[in-house]
Amino acid sequence: MLARGRSLNGLGEAIATYGRIAKTLHVLALVDDEPYRRESKGMRNLQEGRHSLARHLFHGRRGQLYQAYREGMEDQLGALGLVLNCCTLWNTVYANAALNQLRARGYPLREQDAARLSVYQRAQIEVHGHYSFHLPDLSGGRRPLRDPDAMDNTQI
Repeated sequence: MLARGRSLNGLGEAIATYGRIAKTLHVLALVDDEPYRRESKGMRNLQEGRHSLARHLFHGRRGQLYQAYREGMEDQLGALGLVLNCCTLWNTVYANAALNQLRARGYPLREQDAARLSVYQRAQIEVHGHYSFHLPDLSGGRRPLRDPDAMDNTQI
């Protein structure tokens, strides 16, 4: 598709023009169609939340890879994806349990507010320190939720 002078030949120019048509239609839809714009923004916000959690988990060097390809790098990134998915599942399960507990206690809870909660929260995830992987006795399936009315200065 590149001619000798490093410019596009006819076929390459046609493919580039075709790509510009799709991009132009997308930009025009963003400008003209408010529901499309809102949906697109919501999807971007979800992705950015996921990337933010991944940067938090991959805390070394501010979540950036500085080296060229190294053997085993796919394993590191695959493990990061697995941990990210586990944290997302954990947050989903406990956010749902917290919402159910609030509803059971009679707290006023609007469904549109609950729908906007993010499962990519990270304040409760400690990435530094020593970890114990001994399984606790969780006869109820999950650890109990923190009492929101209790006065305690510990982090979430």
